[in-house]
Amino acid sequence: MDINPIRNNLSRNRSIFEQLFRTFSDESSRNWKPSEGKWCALEILCHLYDEERFDFRARIRHILNEKEDIPMPGINPEGWVTERKYMAQDYENILGLFLKERTASIIYLDEIKNANWDKEFIHPYLKAVSPSFFLNNWLAHDYLHMRQIIRLKFELLEASSKGIELDYAGTW
Repeated sequence: MDINPIRNNLSRNRSIFEQLFRTFSDESSRNWKPSEGKWCALEILCHLYDEERFDFRARIRHILNEKEDIPMPGINPEGWVTERKYMAQDYENILGLFLKERTASIIYLDEIKNANWDKEFIHPYLKAVSPSFFLNNWLAHDYLHMRQIIRLKFELLEASSKGIELDYAGTW
């Protein structure tokens, strides 16, 4: 499998995420939520940092390096929000840590380009998965969170526009 197209997009997404997150320039915008149960920019950023360390890269590494009878470590993205106190984290620090982890991920992908990307691992919930499954879903995960961030920015603009209609710009 040629992983370069996905690897290159993950690398480019590092810069895209950096620029998107830097547009939340103050604590108020970083912590703003459109409604109860929705994530703010800080929570999205903390989530991406945790996912970068404990999900996609770790799962690819597990499949490639561990015997199939060794269970894959679990993840709990929803639970981590409170367990890891996302709202108490320092935004700039987490942004730097996330960017550092993404760089480490790209280096790791460069080191394993010739791996067996079709190696199967039987996951108790997902069934048969492979490194290529997680690699493709990693990129999809980036895109889903980019969309989430853009939507959050739009909703923040809408909330701060003091009744000015934004539908002239087009419909969301």
